Amino acid sequence: MSPKQNRPGKPAAAAAPSPTSSSGAPPTLPQPRAIRRLWLAAGLIVALLAAAAGLYVLVAPNPAPTPVAAPSAAQPAPAAATFVGAAACKTCHEKEYQAWHGSHHRQSMQEATADTVLGDFNNARLRHFNVESTFFKRDGKFMVRTDGPDGKLTDYEIARTFGVWPLQQYLIAFPGGRYQMLGIAWDARTKAEGGQRWFHLTPDEKMDHKDPLHWTGRYQNWNLQCAACHSTHLKKGYDAASDSYKTTFSEINVACEACHGPASRHTDWAKQARAPYAPGADKGLVVLKSRWKEAWSFATPGAPSAQRDRPADEAAANTCAACHARRSTLVEHGATGAPLLDTHRPALLTPPTYFADGQQRDEVFVWNSYLQTRMHQKGVTCMDCHDAHSLKLQIDGNTLCARCHNAAVFDAPKHHGHKAGSKGAQCVECHMPERNYMVVDARRDHAIRVPRPDLSDKLGTPDACTRCHADRKPQWAAAAMDGWYGTGWRARPQTGSTLHAGATQGVSALPSLMALAEDPALAPIVRATALTLAQPHLQALALPALRKLLAHTDPLLRASATGSLEPFDAPTRVAAAAPLLADPVRGVRVEAARVLADVPDEQIPMEWRNARAKALQEYVDSLTEDADWPSSNINLGNLRLRQGRVDEAITAFQRAVLLDAQLPAAYLNLADAYRQARRDTDGEKTLREAIARMPRNADLHHALGLLLVRKGDKPVALQSFAQASRLAPDNARYAYVQAIALNSLGKRAEALALLRATQARHPDDLDTLNALVSIQAEAGDARGALVYAEKMAVLMPDDPSVRRLLADLKARAAR
Repeated sequence: MSPKQNRPGKPAAAAAPSPTSSSGAPPTLPQPRAIRRLWLAAGLIVALLAAAAGLYVLVAPNPAPTPVAAPSAAQPAPAAATFVGAAACKTCHEKEYQAWHGSHHRQSMQEATADTVLGDFNNARLRHFNVESTFFKRDGKFMVRTDGPDGKLTDYEIARTFGVWPLQQYLIAFPGGRYQMLGIAWDARTKAEGGQRWFHLTPDEKMDHKDPLHWTGRYQNWNLQCAACHSTHLKKGYDAASDSYKTTFSEINVACEACHGPASRHTDWAKQARAPYAPGADKGLVVLKSRWKEAWSFATPGAPSAQRDRPADEAAANTCAACHARRSTLVEHGATGAPLLDTHRPALLTPPTYFADGQQRDEVFVWNSYLQTRMHQKGVTCMDCHDAHSLKLQIDGNTLCARCHNAAVFDAPKHHGHKAGSKGAQCVECHMPERNYMVVDARRDHAIRVPRPDLSDKLGTPDACTRCHADRKPQWAAAAMDGWYGTGWRARPQTGSTLHAGATQGVSALPSLMALAEDPALAPIVRATALTLAQPHLQALALPALRKLLAHTDPLLRASATGSLEPFDAPTRVAAAAPLLADPVRGVRVEAARVLADVPDEQIPMEWRNARAKALQEYVDSLTEDADWPSSNINLGNLRLRQGRVDEAITAFQRAVLLDAQLPAAYLNLADAYRQARRDTDGEKTLREAIARMPRNADLHHALGLLLVRKGDKPVALQSFAQASRLAPDNARYAYVQAIALNSLGKRAEALALLRATQARHPDDLDTLNALVSIQAEAGDARGALVYAEKMAVLMPDDPSVRRLLADLKARAAR
């Protein structure tokens, strides 16, 4: 099972309820523990705080849905449509029903019966580290004996199946309305493919009952993670007071109304309607069509690619996106076909979810990847390639691509450099390489990009060529492409280098990031990602560009631009963001409300106060809806801190700790709330408790060091800073704070040595450069300080304070 809550922002990430994969398999659990711990803080973005004054606080961006206009008094709203079930569709739509009936959507979740269970329950056994699980039958029921929440072997009945191919998982009922996802799955592939066996989803990691990712824990809970996208009209029904669920659905699987919406009005219409139907007639539900044949054509017989002559059906694509995107939830049930940001926050293209160039890394569920493509920009929809009912491709192989890309140009050795008909000659092998999730589930990257082996080493990104030619290096692949195309392909525009710099190089990447954000030729998700990476470094010079983006037609760009206003003063934020409190898309409204949450009412123009109150309530409602996520409680606490409601913030952070006692972000935010309440004694107790649980977490040691500085215990604080630096040697901030602590204790030489070593590894870190200038200037070494001031001037050529510093140091060095 896999996380799906949004993780935009800094190299942190998100996680959330999980969808059915395009293959019909259950979603994926990320493998490396370091990445998996990141998604537990679903939807959070780590925001750096200034030096020794405070702790780390986590906040999250917020995109979302559109309110429906209230009906007039003269025309009361028609009765809301209700769900009637897939069987009601069969009478008139037999062909579509039969296609769906054999699909992975129909089999996304089922009651456990002899017809639905694929695994071997004839006393089959699997040992994972020191736990041996046994699969057997008892009184006609499917059973498993495995380690429970207390670590003891216990017999459990399989209640439901989850997914069907290439693996099948199993749900087990627990108290409190919970269904837990067993960490052992059945490999449904053939024996020839390596299947027909039980396997553990984390084969190389011990996962005992104390681990929050153990199958009995919160993050393997169906209600929390998976339910919304594996059943129709699901209502989570979470009760925070009892931490329990009363989850309901209209159908156990992904049925007709999951995509088309409730059909009662449609069935009423169908009883009376007669063909031919009036164009544009209201049929009582959302009709989703590809219209590929009518919309796409080649301008001339020899044209390389087809063009679309009419707008795409956005409702069709949006319907898929709600479950096939990495995102978190803003509202449980939105309007069918509404923009994704009207109901969910999508993840951006940041590590560790994505590689630097936007290739999939963690399980991203296709949609966010597809948003990067030129195909999406030109109007290609999901149903242009996939049959909406069977979920199969419209046509197999290169013939599918050749409908829009001239086969004589592209399906030829001159283009792909491989023998015709070979694996390497298949379009998807180069442009949509696979990546395995859940051990055996290969998912194709829907970013549909041109291979760039020349950038692979520099950016640390996968290379499609050497995925097949595993005995070769990317340089070999790049040389081969030089032979096919000449070297001009290396100059093709690409965004990976800039996004990589944004994640690794700090303020020096700001100009190129803003250039991406302002480039109208790029996909909005790429521009929004660039803008989010630029946010920590933005200054007043960026405001004209931000104002343009705040008015953009794409809601993702509007939401990201709104979030980028956070570093600015209240009057600037109010002037720019207040109009977006009434944006037609919920996600934009919610982000505007969050960014303005700390502004007193008297500073908000009268005409926007009610809009802010409504949008803030929408935000709170979304966090309440996901109150079973520890991260939602953290975000609620951060909102209350912004509003000055510190006691409520403390309560929210305490609840996050209660829900996940091994989530560092919960303790860090709680300790910071205690700081603001002038309760550092409680804050220190909180941090020491967290360190006892997670002794190798650098953030906790750093936070404790800051608290000890406030207490005046600098020597002990230095020990905490040093430990944080040892545990996170690549964190320039931690080394910088350790150096400041060394200098304050009179250890100037040690401080300068540490700062110089840090600057060598992080040449663009402004804090480190500033400290080198300050400490050397204080020591009377104007020439030494000037060296680093000149580096600062290169990074910030338009900053007047840097220019003044440079002039002063030059004058002092000349004496």
